[in-house]
Parts: sequence; C-alpha cells; structure tokens
Amino acid sequence: MIRFIDRDRKMDLMNTAWERDNAQFVVIYGRRRIGKTRLITEFIEGKDGIFYIAEDENPKSQIAELKENIADHLNDDFLKEIEITSWKELFEYLKKVLPEDERFYLAIDEFSYMIQNDKTMLSSLQKFWDTFLSQTKICLIVSGSIFGLMEEKVLSKSSPLYGRRSRDILLEDLSLKDSLKFLDMPFKDELKTYMAIGGIPEYLLKAHYYDDSISFIENEFLTKDGYFYREPYFILSQEFKTINTYFSILDGISKGNTRPTEIANHCGIETKNIYPYLENLIRLGFVKRQTPITDQNRSGIYKIKDVFFDFWFNFVHKNRENIERESTVHEEKDYSRYYGKRFEELILNEIFHYFFDYPSVGRWWYKEDEIDIVALNEKKSKILFGECKWSENIDEERLYYQIKEKKKSVRWKKKDRKEEYVIFAKSFESDISKSDLTCIDLDQIKKVVR
Repeated sequence: MIRFIDRDRKMDLMNTAWERDNAQFVVIYGRRRIGKTRLITEFIEGKDGIFYIAEDENPKSQIAELKENIADHLNDDFLKEIEITSWKELFEYLKKVLPEDERFYLAIDEFSYMIQNDKTMLSSLQKFWDTFLSQTKICLIVSGSIFGLMEEKVLSKSSPLYGRRSRDILLEDLSLKDSLKFLDMPFKDELKTYMAIGGIPEYLLKAHYYDDSISFIENEFLTKDGYFYREPYFILSQEFKTINTYFSILDGISKGNTRPTEIANHCGIETKNIYPYLENLIRLGFVKRQTPITDQNRSGIYKIKDVFFDFWFNFVHKNRENIERESTVHEEKDYSRYYGKRFEELILNEIFHYFFDYPSVGRWWYKEDEIDIVALNEKKSKILFGECKWSENIDEERLYYQIKEKKKSVRWKKKDRKEEYVIFAKSFESDISKSDLTCIDLDQIKKVVR
C-alpha cells in the first residue's frame, strides 16, 4: 500500500477530537476518490470501535449490515438474532449496549448513501445523538462522497443535525508537491499527469504504475476499458438527478464557450436559465467564475476548475466514437494546447508563491489583450506582469517586450507603481540580463516542488 501522504493537518484535527473527554461528532466530506476512507482507517488504527462502509442499497439491507457489524464487534448474539427494520429501532437498542464511559468510535463511511435512501435516517440519528451519544465518550464519525447531499442534508442550517457536529473536515485535492510523491516518471511527464488528473489520491495511485504520461493516458483514458473512460458519468449522476444539461455545459466550456450567453447557446437554452446550473457546478467545485484581477466587478467568464473533468472533456468526451472503435489518435499539438492552458493555472495556483510574495495574483484581460499573470501588492504599490509558456527554447527578450506593450492597458496605479516581470516556460533560448525580469524554467520549478 502507498504510504499515507499529506493528511497530517486533517489527522491532527481528528486526534484532537479523540483526546477530548466528551462526545465528538466529526463530519468528513469531499468528492469521490479523495481519500476519506483512507483517512478514517488511518485514524482508527489501534483504537476501539466500529467501522461500517454503507452501500447504495435499500435501508433494510443497510440496517441489517450495520446491525451485523455491531453484533460481531460486541459479541452480542441477541442482536444477531433479533429483527430490526428501522433506524429508530437500531439506535434504541444501541443505547443499551454501547459503552458510555469509554473512548469508542462509531464510524460510518458513505453516509450519504444512507440519507439518500431513507429520509427518516437523519431525524433518527439526531434523536440518538441528543438523547444518548452526546452524553457519552463516543466519537461519531460520518463521511460521504455525494458532496451536495452532505452539504445540504448534514451541514446546512436546514439539517436536523445542524449545530451538533464538533468538527467538519472537507478533504480537497492534494497539492502538486504531495501528488508528485505518488509518481515515478520524468518530471515533465509528472507535470503532464498532474495536469490531466489533478491531486485525487485514487487517480494518482493509478498513475503510480506507469513510467510516462502518454502510456498512462492512452491506457486509462483513451480505451473503452480504461479506468477513467466512464468516471465522470458516475460522479455527476451521484450529484444530479439529470445530468444531460450539466454534461452539455462542461462540454461547451471545454470548447471555449466561457461566457453565459455562449454556454447557453451551446446547450440550447435561454441565458437566464443557465445560471442555476452554473451555480451548482461552482458549488461542487467543477467550474469556477473568473474576473480580471484589477476589476472584480466585471461579469467574468466561466472555466472548468476540476483538472480531471477538464482533461476528460477535451480528450475523451468528444472522441467517444473513435474510442469505441479503438481508433483514437491525438496529435502532440492537441495535448500541447491543453497543457499550455493548464500550465498557466498550475503556475497561478501552486508555483507562483514559491518565487514571489504578492498578496493577490490572477489573470488580466481587456478586449483582445490578455496577460497570464498579474500580481498586486497594494501596500507597496507593486505590480508584476508575467506569461506562462508550455514550450521549449522561449525567446524571452521578445516576450518581455510584448508583455511591456500589453501592460500599458492595465490601469492599476498607473502613475505610481513599481513594475516587475516574470516568464515561466519549459526552457529558454538564452540568458538575457534584465533587472526587472525573472525567467523560471522547469528545472527551477522541479527544485522547489521536490
């Protein structure tokens, strides 16, 4: 098994809860494959308690399985024999047999399947917590992969459980630095892999067994038996009752339709009707709204935030027929265009802060002009302009003067600002000397993220 990577902060939170003298109610949530089960299994190692992973099945089966699990752990033959048909009955019985004055955990993974299949479960659990668990030393842990359901039914103010949790833990993607610990490829291939799947631990485990990015992509994305070929269908079908419009929106954005009117036209619906769909996709972390860094009041554009979804819609969704016929062929220029876009996001979100200390960093555009990186320091009246190029042997002097020309349109503190410049690229053609220009290549990036 791959060693447990970069969940130290989350583990500390759970251990802190465990070390308290009173009852604890911990909620863990996040998208599928993010590592919730692994976090729980690492946490409960050496501790006494019951761990149950729910399946997406009818409540009667879930109750029977959890009852069996508890009976085995407590050596309770009576519990094994009796028939229990509701959560209320099961919880009433547990009041009689669970240890009240000992540190003990009751961990339920895939909790979202329980509340999805039985609406009474939440109110029964609330009563169980209020009348019994809250007065014990038991640590109740629930985790769920259906992100929207966990937010709405467990964490929101409308939930019967609202106000009872001791801690909620949102598991997010691993950083580039920690994701690289899963991979054993040339650095450039590791970056390509990360720009295709992001920091999802389960996805990185799949990539772990490959020596290069192209064989990983061809085998796991571009074949009908590949691990990722149908993955988005399953993820979206868990979150949404009907997924056709959501698929159409993501497909449209991946093809360059970034404004609401363009997205709506691609989907064949009125612009005013597209906003609730976009808001749902933003809330679940699939899409993001972006505005120029110097003008946050602009209407903005929409981009696919989730790295895996972005890659999948660019290379799998639109090539499904070819993949089914086993005749998929992609040229290097197709990948380069995509990696160029994601490289810019990678620099902004994960690399830039290793080299520069600016409170705000983002993109800037106005009409036809675009600048990949604009960073602001209000207090010091400093501004940085930069470009990201997923290319070899960049002519940095030519690009430097292009940036200087475009930056004239950026009005932020135009009469009183100190300017500097940066170019990120795979490699550079020469080594020019400009006091206000920094050039950063893949070798330098490799040093800081290793």
